[in-house]
Amino acid sequence: MQAIQLQNDSLVEIATFLVRRWSENENIIVEISDKTETKTRLNENKVILTPMEKRIGNDFQKYRQFRTSLWYEAMRIKYCKKILSDDHAFGFILNAMESQRIEKLGRKIWRGMDEEIIFNYTYMLVARPQLHTVYGKARIVEAFYQYFMFGALKGEIQPSDFEKIKKAVVFAKSIVNQAIEKKQNTDWIEKNITEIIKILDIDSLLTIPISLPFMKAGMALSEEELLKVLKIISKNKEGDLGTIDPKSVIKGEDVYDEYKVLLDENKKTENKGLATETIGIQIPSIRNVDETTIYDMSLINGLKTKFKEWKTGWKEQHLSSGDEFDEENYIEGNEPFFTDIKKSIKTKIVILLDHSSSIASDSIEYKKATLALCEVLSFLKVKFAVYAFSTENRSMVCWSIKPENVKWNSITAKRLTQIVANGSTPLAEVYDKMFPILQSKRPDIFLTLTDGEPADPDAVRNMSKSFKNLGISMVALGLGPNTVRAITIANNLKHLGYEKTMAVSRLKDIPNKVIGILDV
Repeated sequence: MQAIQLQNDSLVEIATFLVRRWSENENIIVEISDKTETKTRLNENKVILTPMEKRIGNDFQKYRQFRTSLWYEAMRIKYCKKILSDDHAFGFILNAMESQRIEKLGRKIWRGMDEEIIFNYTYMLVARPQLHTVYGKARIVEAFYQYFMFGALKGEIQPSDFEKIKKAVVFAKSIVNQAIEKKQNTDWIEKNITEIIKILDIDSLLTIPISLPFMKAGMALSEEELLKVLKIISKNKEGDLGTIDPKSVIKGEDVYDEYKVLLDENKKTENKGLATETIGIQIPSIRNVDETTIYDMSLINGLKTKFKEWKTGWKEQHLSSGDEFDEENYIEGNEPFFTDIKKSIKTKIVILLDHSSSIASDSIEYKKATLALCEVLSFLKVKFAVYAFSTENRSMVCWSIKPENVKWNSITAKRLTQIVANGSTPLAEVYDKMFPILQSKRPDIFLTLTDGEPADPDAVRNMSKSFKNLGISMVALGLGPNTVRAITIANNLKHLGYEKTMAVSRLKDIPNKVIGILDV
């Protein structure tokens, strides 16, 4: 099996796509955290996943567990009214029963998950503690969980306690089945948890210890060991999942193609990141950010509608002569003929976003406008790259938001979201860092969006001249709080060697201004 460390960027992107598709909720965001177990926060529309490196097995086995645990969280989003904490017996038992209910409901839609569910159960059982390592009444709850979920126990338990566990499991399964038959939800199941607590003779607030794998994380089972546990699980779950071939489960052929694509994309991303890192341009790490906060769908959709004819590659244009006569235009005194003109956008553009402290108060609206611009450029299939600069720890940092050879997607949107506006405007220093990239890529246009005057105007003029010597058209867009200030900024920019300067006082006008400079 291929040994490669998948980047969290890649995992977050595919996890976000899958969880939104499975849950049918487009607002879900995904975070990977090594500080907590996999969980869903319904009120935040957020899924938090345990990193792959904390799971047991080889890389492909870890990915399969990662993917299936994500499916369960998507089903919780779709079918659960609430998710309680696993820290106490009541919530622990409710969540276990809900896992069974959502699994049964989810399988009706996603039949192809059966082999992955069985595979995941195998590693779930492997990861559960031996009963002799769990102390007090918590051992009874752990034994209930193992018998309820897997139909097996890892270790011995007193016969009297085992009788309670069997009775509680029978009752719990009947409640899950009734909930599905009667189309009941979480609240209905919750009302029956007290009866299970009574049968087990435990306190509902009993603290449940965090379950840790008895094997060292990352250790792989041999195929013989894996097959042995798989056979046990397959037999015990046959009543729920039907007959499944353990050898077929081990192969995971249906998922491997998806995994291989992810590996290939991951490798490409790694290679693309090398060039920027070697010249001091940084790629933002994906943190706990919600990129949906900077999506203005009204603005994006309006722009896409406005420039739709550019997307098709054809535009209807009225002329003094042409293919067809337009009677209404003739009566109105306009050019009477119209013809279809082929349009194509061949311009390559690099965009630099000023994130100095002066933009901080309007940073959200600024990001909404620039993201809308990126969405439309991507929609029009324009070749473009996006960079930004800000100050971190008193040092200027140039950020790569989207290289030219990477598609605009949720990852690049997250990168833009997390840039914090801070510091001055050391434009010449930024240009100097970017010079090797632009010298290599040779875009047609280098566009700078800024709302302030650079720290060293003479150095900016010299750098602008260097870029123009490469055949790159230098364009600047001034951002001002009002029309007078915007025009003043644009006039100041003219003296810095730019071939074209523009100005906007409304941030929402940025996309129109930028698209307007593209050669078509």
